[in-house]
Amino acid sequence: MAADAGPPRSSPSPTKSKPESSGWTVSAAVALLIIGTLNVLWGLAATTDSELVAVGGRGVMAWTFAAWGWIHLVLGALLVLAGAGLLAMKEWARWIAVWFAGANAILQTGVITAFPLWSILIIALDFMVIYQLTERWERQFPRRPG
Repeated sequence: MAADAGPPRSSPSPTKSKPESSGWTVSAAVALLIIGTLNVLWGLAATTDSELVAVGGRGVMAWTFAAWGWIHLVLGALLVLAGAGLLAMKEWARWIAVWFAGANAILQTGVITAFPLWSILIIALDFMVIYQLTERWERQFPRRPG
């Protein structure tokens, strides 16, 4: 008389560890949302009327205010999306956020002659975001087994 063992038991599958948000990640996400929104607003102003963003009669290093406006508009939208992804704790958003924050810091040098203090402030905020996202990388997103 064989007892019915039922369906075979499988070994317990490892559960995915869900990344937890930390103050560093949330702070970086909020900073990205603010930086991205400011870039979008600056881009809109520069594309509609370049005289709105001209300060003291100085221009940009290359191209025109309208060209830089489009660059800032697109990059700002991408920064906002990366910040939203960070708030949703998506692992891809961390890589994207670091890359776009770095790109934004580099692209700010194109308008530094027109807005030196503003550009330096945004570059500093971008580096703050990069530091916040990379300083505790392993503890935030543990490596997947295998």
